[in-house]
Amino acid sequence: MDLSKEGPLSLEPLDKILASMPNAGFSELIPILQKIQEAYGYLPPSVMMAASSRMGIAASRIYGVATFYEQFHLEPHGRHTIKCCRGTACHVKGGRDIIRAIRRILGVQEGETTEDMRFTFETVACLGTCFLGPVMMVNNDYYGHLAPNKVRDIIERYG
Repeated sequence: MDLSKEGPLSLEPLDKILASMPNAGFSELIPILQKIQEAYGYLPPSVMMAASSRMGIAASRIYGVATFYEQFHLEPHGRHTIKCCRGTACHVKGGRDIIRAIRRILGVQEGETTEDMRFTFETVACLGTCFLGPVMMVNNDYYGHLAPNKVRDIIERYG
């Protein structure tokens, strides 16, 4: 884990999380990582290392869990997350055009965050709403039957 990119972070949120779950071990790691991510906006390496030390769980095991589940982010994320489906149903209905429109509007590629930290753009294998294809989500809001000319208006709602 590269700690050199991080500025100094307070471990107070981590301390509160661990205090609320005394005797937490590996079986409670996912809920602890969820709370850490909620508190910091992502899983900072220095905080994961401190959690490793305080919980007595090898950093490699914590990192393994954090990288296995897509819900966890190891880099700072934008205030809003845009997920665009690249599944078969969306693909055949023009999903690639929606992805291109999002890239153009935000000026980022998949997996990147805008410089102003407003948006993180991700593509996913399926959003489970094939009947709405092509579809994207902004945070927890679904937008379906998209056309590239609708994307900018949707994104601007999250200014």
